[in-house]
Parts: sequence; structure tokens; C-alpha cells
Amino acid sequence: MIGDSILDASDIRLVYCPFADKEEAQTIARTVVREQLAACANVLGAVQSIYHWDGELTEQAEVPVLFKTALPQSKALVARIVHLHSYDEPAVLVLPVEYCPPSFRAWVLGQTLAID
Repeated sequence: MIGDSILDASDIRLVYCPFADKEEAQTIARTVVREQLAACANVLGAVQSIYHWDGELTEQAEVPVLFKTALPQSKALVARIVHLHSYDEPAVLVLPVEYCPPSFRAWVLGQTLAID
């Protein structure tokens, strides 16, 4: 049964953010993983975003990234992404993770809360 093998993961967060292009997405993903703000970053395929900006309907190709991090690192991760991002107002969303395998939880916490 799934409940028997899954651990509460309330201290794990997914951080979602779209970027202007693949190069920016990969550069920022590498930076925050290297800095141990995220355990992992999944650079996804291009998407078409439609939104209002400066009073006009805008359509733009973007490259979203999913970052996995520990709750204590989530605010620092968001701040770092915002600092490095090319947009004036990047959409950086922090999402709670309800469940994940215990080994994955331990890995994420180990990668992001490790003290060098």
C-alpha cells in the first residue's frame, strides 16, 4: 500500500519558475544546485506563456524549471533566483510536497542542509 512506503515530506518544497530561455534556466539551475540551495533542478521543455504585461496581452516561449529543496532553504532559494533572473518580476512559486519516499526526502535534506 502506498501509505506504508511513503513518508510525510512537509519539510520538502518544490519551487517552480519559468525563464526566458534554456541557457538562462540551465545557468541558474546549476548555480543554485552548486550553492546547495536546491538538491536538484529539472529544466523542462519550452512552454508558451500567455499573460498581461504593461497593459498588453503577451505571448512568449519560456523554459520552466522545478527545483527541489528543504523548507529552511526555500526563502534563500527564491531570493537567489530573483536576484539572478532576467525578468523584472519573475514568477517564483514555492509548493509544498505532501509525500515522497523516505530515501528521497533524506537525499534532498542532505543536499540542501549539509554543512561544508
